[in-house]
Amino acid sequence: MLSIANKVEQLVSDSPFLIEGMAAGLINLSELARQLRPQLESDLWKPVGQAAVVMALRRISERLPQAGMSASIALAPRTGELTTRADLTISTYLLSDSSNGCQRHLLALAEPYPGAFVTITRGVHEMLVVCSRPLIHIVEQAFGGERLLSRVENLTALTLRLNPETCQTPGVYHAVLKRLAWDKINVISMMCTFSELTIVLEQRHTGAAYSVLTQIVGH
Repeated sequence: MLSIANKVEQLVSDSPFLIEGMAAGLINLSELARQLRPQLESDLWKPVGQAAVVMALRRISERLPQAGMSASIALAPRTGELTTRADLTISTYLLSDSSNGCQRHLLALAEPYPGAFVTITRGVHEMLVVCSRPLIHIVEQAFGGERLLSRVENLTALTLRLNPETCQTPGVYHAVLKRLAWDKINVISMMCTFSELTIVLEQRHTGAAYSVLTQIVGH
């Protein structure tokens, strides 16, 4: 059975914006405890004291990073830290025994298009292909025998080039996704390499997302 402290932490962690408010010291913990008590008593099937909830919230807030710490992103020292690719399509295929062969075939077909955007992500049950829209015909050729699960078009990819040291910095990706969520910008997909973070979103959000990211990186 969950303890009061564990249940309080679960409720708080379900709300990223609540965590941000606590980290910034903007939330009255006593008032928050009062609002959480009915949910806690319902979930735990027992009376819950106000003091116990406040204590749990205080312990959580003490573990949170100070406000602003997660917003610091170390970019690569050269220019071009933020780049944009438009007119992209995401195709998701069910993973099969022939998926690896399809991947190799696609990369071979894409060689004559050096300026095009093609990236492949292999999951546990699915394979995701992101490509420039003009290349969708070679994706269909390479994966012609595979089961297509979904296709999303009219997408844009924004890529941040990060300093390699950021892989040891907690909260770097959170800082980016938090700001996008605040501005109600939906992220369709996200891809990471050692020093690059690529966010794929609907084209209609490109301007707003670019504005948000340039504020974060201090352009």
